[in-house]
Amino acid sequence: WYGIVLNDCGEYEGSKVKLQNSFIIRKHLERALELNPKDPTTIYILGYWCFYFAELSWSLRKLATVIFGTPPTSSYQEALAFFLRAEEVEPGFYSKNLLMLGKTYLALKDLEKARLWLTKAKDYRPTTLEDKEAHQEAVQLLKQLG
Repeated sequence: WYGIVLNDCGEYEGSKVKLQNSFIIRKHLERALELNPKDPTTIYILGYWCFYFAELSWSLRKLATVIFGTPPTSSYQEALAFFLRAEEVEPGFYSKNLLMLGKTYLALKDLEKARLWLTKAKDYRPTTLEDKEAHQEAVQLLKQLG
């Protein structure tokens, strides 16, 4: 929970705070996963962490270099492994995991798999605001794919 709260603070306070907390967030999420390897939410959040740092812009990467010397790094492949693992643990547990699978496959230029997961996100029955947002983003991305 500490890692989740720190991440949420970064969302509210901006990129600099998010970058400052990034190593601590990852450490706490990895520890949570050690304690409960079957928690799909923790696995998803680790995937999101990886995705965020895989797509980090040049300017934010430079800011992170100033703050840390070596900025946090990850890859789309690492993010994908976490998102897939979360689905293995509990299929269809979270609409945003489906969306992130689609977005990750898009980043990896695997359009067939991107369509598959974005369609699953689009078809997910929305019950929360997050579900509705995931649905809308999936619809938009699918339109862009044609």
